[in-house]
Amino acid sequence: MRSYAPAVLAIGLLTIAAPTHAQQMTAADYARAEQMLSWNATQLVTGMNVAPRWLSGDRFWYRNRVRDGHEFVLVDPVRATRRPVFDHARLAAALSVAADTSYVPHKLPFREFDFAGDASIQFHLADSVRWTCDILAYLCMGPDSIPRPPRDETESPDGQWVSFQRDENLWIRPTAGGDEIQLSQDGEPDYGYAVIAEQCCQEITTRRASTKRPPTVAWSPDSRRIATHKLDERDVGMFHLLETQTGRPKLHSYRYALPGDSVIPTFDMYVFDVESRSGVQFDQEPLIGDFAIPDTTWSQVEWSSDGTRLFYTRRSRDFKELELMVGDASTGATRTILTEHGPTLREMAPMIGSRNWRVVGDGREIVWYSERDGWGHLYLVNTETGAIVNQITSGPWLVFDVLRIDESSRRIYFTAVGREADRDPYYRHVYSAGLDGSGITLLTPEDADHTVIASPSGRFFVDSYSRRDQSPVTVVRDSRGRVMQTVETADISDLLATGWQPPTPFRVKGRDGVTDVYGYLYFPTDMDPEKQYPVVDYVYPGPQVGPVGLRGFSLGGWAGEHALPELGFIVFVIDALGTPVRSKAFHDGYYGNMGDNGIPDHIAAMRHLARVYPQMDLNRVGIFGHSGGGFASTDALLRYPDFFKVAVSGAGNHDNRGYLFAWAERYQGLLVRDSVRGGDNYDSQANQNLAANLEGKLLLSYGSLDDNVHPNNTLLVVQALIANNKDFDLFVMPNRNHGHAGEPYSIRRTWDYFVEHLLGMKPPHEYEISPPPVN
Repeated sequence: MRSYAPAVLAIGLLTIAAPTHAQQMTAADYARAEQMLSWNATQLVTGMNVAPRWLSGDRFWYRNRVRDGHEFVLVDPVRATRRPVFDHARLAAALSVAADTSYVPHKLPFREFDFAGDASIQFHLADSVRWTCDILAYLCMGPDSIPRPPRDETESPDGQWVSFQRDENLWIRPTAGGDEIQLSQDGEPDYGYAVIAEQCCQEITTRRASTKRPPTVAWSPDSRRIATHKLDERDVGMFHLLETQTGRPKLHSYRYALPGDSVIPTFDMYVFDVESRSGVQFDQEPLIGDFAIPDTTWSQVEWSSDGTRLFYTRRSRDFKELELMVGDASTGATRTILTEHGPTLREMAPMIGSRNWRVVGDGREIVWYSERDGWGHLYLVNTETGAIVNQITSGPWLVFDVLRIDESSRRIYFTAVGREADRDPYYRHVYSAGLDGSGITLLTPEDADHTVIASPSGRFFVDSYSRRDQSPVTVVRDSRGRVMQTVETADISDLLATGWQPPTPFRVKGRDGVTDVYGYLYFPTDMDPEKQYPVVDYVYPGPQVGPVGLRGFSLGGWAGEHALPELGFIVFVIDALGTPVRSKAFHDGYYGNMGDNGIPDHIAAMRHLARVYPQMDLNRVGIFGHSGGGFASTDALLRYPDFFKVAVSGAGNHDNRGYLFAWAERYQGLLVRDSVRGGDNYDSQANQNLAANLEGKLLLSYGSLDDNVHPNNTLLVVQALIANNKDFDLFVMPNRNHGHAGEPYSIRRTWDYFVEHLLGMKPPHEYEISPPPVN
């Protein structure tokens, strides 16, 4: 059994007190930390990521990092072979001659390609420049003025048609050439077919010329029909943002529904027949539409194998009721198969954005995911009667992701967490089980987290398994779990040579002294066991995901979990109460009380760990996060001023009355006004209402074109802090969207703030963090 509470390292410690005259931290110290940022650490690792691009016969290729760049690898699981897709040196030479430039073998100027027959590949060097290279004769032809395939089209299963959205209507065109065909006729602005919820300013904030996305459609398996929706955003309230530019700023406006709004996005379901060009509307009241949380709406559709019926889900606005529905593709007649309801939200998978129900065959049965017994499990449902035929999985663990159903053997393949005793309960393993609930079999015995992708036929699985302290191994398994070949074994020797070390896992009791909570500690690589170090808590409260993320090998993200320790901090990360992938009760930990943010578990865990690791100085605790983490870090500083001394908070949804209706109502509940005392049930979660509590140091930030969490959320806190005569710090990132926390400037300002206010040192003046060039 692996330990989650390592032994004490030292007894007598020397606390590093803040000096009277601030010492100077050097640029060399920052450079050391910068070396540990994920984009630099990645350059020192090979063979870590395998993302298969499937070909016929279950073959696949992937782009693999090697020491001097990247290579393209072709794998044939049937023959258990692995080889380069082409001779990289010969292709680089041929392309250099044809393009009259210079390319080197492992830094070819493309990431994706398509096979054009067995002996040629095609790729784009720019949106409108395509090259074709013969990989037997090694001759390259081009450039052809053929645009990159549109990103805003969806191909039919038989490859004969593509669908797209234009002028609020659904269109199709034959792939072999021919006239475009308009299927819907009455689309209009804010009430269109196949559209997605409007976003603002993406072409500015992402610096991309086009941000078009595929139409919202689902082709039937026989390519005869297309299911889509007509999204109604008419009269939904507007939000506004200002783009910074010389002279007059530019106004951007977009529709955005808030908790308590009487008008929210809704949609009707339609099915169009390709041959007759006619459409039918499903006979039901409009469904609630929120495409920022895709597991609640359009991704919850699936055709029967014969293309005659469409299965989908419908939910209540408060998320407490979820219905499985079926519609007749010819008549539009609908009926309810079953209903899930309860006192809190009904989920379709443990992680938001996915679904764990699947249609079996012609639609007489469905594998359904439910938390009705307190854990996320699979059930076999008769779609004619709505009756539960049998429970497929059960016990104090949960299904994570359905991979495939083998209808011939009536076995289902899925990943699950928490089933294996004495292992990290967040590790994903692959299992198979009979649809009757018999014969649950573990297919991935390694004590690690498994990222698994099924091949198109289902005969094979690509399995990359790893832990925080074990670099990835990628293998191909058959449907019985047998390893057929090893595809990659990651090499992290160059990374380890820098002194990099994995985090230390822990398991401690949460706020109640009973519930286990899990996380990691990141220590300085040169930690002196006789000294104490400030603690920095990286927080993301969820509830849709926790800050730790998946438990496989990681080089960290924008938060710099490996970088901050090199400046003299111990970094603490925990999946507290309210985060997913545990029991239903655990996930519901602060339902209706989002101001909780899991912070009591953070405090309880740090106090326990400080007894195990006395190097942790709990008199100097900082906390930081972005988005929900921006909300939670400010909340922690204001709600627990005796414990947290410094917070860095980016793009926080500080008051969820100003955030997306379906997010807040999902976790806080419907907004209810108190006619007697005034206010409403959202008052307790609003950070501006706690502004008078500020005692520590607070650094706020936001992007001026953030169409996800509007700047107004931060400005409400700023307004309240000023009203309470509180000192605080703020920086604004002009023309940035929601993700500005990962930019070098934001990272450096975060480091500076903790160095100055937790370490009591002076940071190097305007140190510049420089990401490596993208290859």
